[in-house]
Amino acid sequence: MNSASILSRYISKTVVKSVTKKFPIAGCTKFFSSDIVNPPDDPSFIIPRPKSRENEPLDQRKARLLYQSRKRGMLENDLLLSTFVAKYLDKLTVEQIDDYDNLINGPSNDWDIYYWATNIKPTPEEYNHEVMDMLKMHCKNLNKESRIRQPDLN
Repeated sequence: MNSASILSRYISKTVVKSVTKKFPIAGCTKFFSSDIVNPPDDPSFIIPRPKSRENEPLDQRKARLLYQSRKRGMLENDLLLSTFVAKYLDKLTVEQIDDYDNLINGPSNDWDIYYWATNIKPTPEEYNHEVMDMLKMHCKNLNKESRIRQPDLN
């Protein structure tokens, strides 16, 4: 073994030791869980409902829903909902737009929307409508479309 390979092995071992001393890796898995977290059943724990927007013009409402579909706070829903809205928003009826608005603004937890859309959890009756069926089909991605980024805004 030549001196260069010995030196490189020594340096790599030294770097690994110093990194693991500063940032211990053992026991790291205890901070992660695959359990679904549900809100507490405490009646004093109240999650505020979104404000109602009566008499909102349809074009303004579509623009709001487009924005809200893109900015969810979790990447999974950003991708699913933004691609869904890009594909279907202009084709939805006013009643379907009402259902979609209620769907993305009604549940207090975005993970619920994700679990319902991907059929991990059963959809509650109030959200089980035609738009949810469309979203579930969209999530199946039968056409194998690339959805690794949000669609461009027009």
